[in-house]
Amino acid sequence: MNKLDQAIEFTAKAHRSQYRKGTDIPYISHPYGVGMILMKANCKEEVIIAGILHDTLEDTETTEQEILDLFGPEVLMIVQGCTEPNKDESWEVRKKHTHEFLKGAALSIREAACADKIHNLRSIKVDLQTMGEKAWDKFKRGREQQKWYYTGIVESLGHSGNFPLLAVLRTEVEEVFGDRGDGSAGLFET
Repeated sequence: MNKLDQAIEFTAKAHRSQYRKGTDIPYISHPYGVGMILMKANCKEEVIIAGILHDTLEDTETTEQEILDLFGPEVLMIVQGCTEPNKDESWEVRKKHTHEFLKGAALSIREAACADKIHNLRSIKVDLQTMGEKAWDKFKRGREQQKWYYTGIVESLGHSGNFPLLAVLRTEVEEVFGDRGDGSAGLFET
């Protein structure tokens, strides 16, 4: 079995009893979606594998040693870079840490994190189309805090230079948080 297929099976088992926030959609759809975004962007195999595995350390019983043994040090490094270090901290502290960390992160980590955010935003867009503003009720923090987080992510990911997926993320953030008839379009300076 090749490493990509192995990552898909490993992640499916690790997330087998989880669902997307506020839905009955199996959680595995998210890591698969992230992997597909990375594959479409022609990222290298280690980044695609790490994208598929990106939530296993944070949200399952998976250990760093398992990832190291099965997928190697580069994949582990990328997954670690996509993992929040301390879930006991407040949402704001964790998100500020993510903003700061991503400014200097390796391109492979930034690509995987970017694909994760792209997939999340696409899910939010679907919810906004079907639920309207009630979509924000799924989150511990509402629209304005999410806007702060995602616009900060775009800025952090671009701090060390642009890469193709960043333009996609920027567009997704604009579509979700941009013009609402109140003159708030143009979230990013060009």
